[in-house]
Amino acid sequence: MENSINLVLNEMISQLEANRKQLLELNALDISKCSKEDKSLYDRLSLDDTKIDGMISSLRQIIEKPSPLDKTLYSFEHDNGITIANRTVPFGTIMIIYESRPDVTVEATATALKSGNKIILKGGKEAINSNLCLHACWLRALSSVGFDSSQIRYLNIDRKTLQDYLKTPDTTIDLIIPRGGEKLIAYVKSVAQCPVLVSGRGNSFVYVSETADLAMAKRIIIESKISKISACNALDKVLINAHIPNSFIAELRSEFVKLNVEIIESPTDSVWKEEFLERKIVLSKVSDLQIAIQMINKYSGGHSACIIGHNEEEVGLFMREVDCAAVYHNASTRFTDGYQFGLGAEMAISTEKLHHRGPLGLEELVTNKWYIKGNGQTR
Repeated sequence: MENSINLVLNEMISQLEANRKQLLELNALDISKCSKEDKSLYDRLSLDDTKIDGMISSLRQIIEKPSPLDKTLYSFEHDNGITIANRTVPFGTIMIIYESRPDVTVEATATALKSGNKIILKGGKEAINSNLCLHACWLRALSSVGFDSSQIRYLNIDRKTLQDYLKTPDTTIDLIIPRGGEKLIAYVKSVAQCPVLVSGRGNSFVYVSETADLAMAKRIIIESKISKISACNALDKVLINAHIPNSFIAELRSEFVKLNVEIIESPTDSVWKEEFLERKIVLSKVSDLQIAIQMINKYSGGHSACIIGHNEEEVGLFMREVDCAAVYHNASTRFTDGYQFGLGAEMAISTEKLHHRGPLGLEELVTNKWYIKGNGQTR
């Protein structure tokens, strides 16, 4: 089975190469209907050769990964001779609802296939031409290896039809992953008849300790904000220890002004909670580490947070107490990503605690089953 899946993934690489020109043309058609004023949407939606090369790299990395299936997690031999084993098995059928990003059509599908699952894709209307092209590539890749096309379905339906479908799906769905706004996530959770794994908001924080190397802190803060504005792991909030000279904030302010980033220094409660996905950042002083931890746990999306500093006791406390899927020390929050974590690709980044937190790779898209063997034992 694993070898057959790898053949499909290899064929998908060939399909991406062969259809690169057409994919870029269809993506340009999607982009033409998108407002360039919405920089975040434009960035997530647009494809170029570099992004297509990134899809191909993700597929290659997944091919190299061992299958996560049929791993023995626990085994036990009962006194009466029964043998008991707990092993990994696929969920079955996974549905993912997502917006804007055509690369999800490749990475989520590849991750689902390699972990033994079927997948139902529901992309946003803004990327419909790109997504249908990529789905057609997947169907050709499946066909070339003799797989049934039902392994990968694409729902080309509107929002109202999707709502009806979620209430009465035409097949058993074992896991739903909504990647969208809070209203969509709340709705899916309210009607789904199966587990829902939430890929929630980012709203990443950095705390700058008074022991920080300020030149390093400045570099991390600026790059974490501007390297990809539309990413859920982009930096939104900077908490700076009150003992750090005001000149540090002045330097940050000056750099962000040059980069056309709006600086918010007196945020409201709702702004503290907001995931920006645009050229905005909060710069705020806090009295100490404990206040910083409290603020992160109150306002962040539970995605990523970083401490910049060199006091190991402080660092240890921050990384233990901050309630996020990924906690960092002296590094950009922008690394919270399946490819960067060596997973090959990801289905999403979970901010839930059940059954997994952080990037969902192959190992996280399986469940478990108990296998018990006996020879006539009764209890």
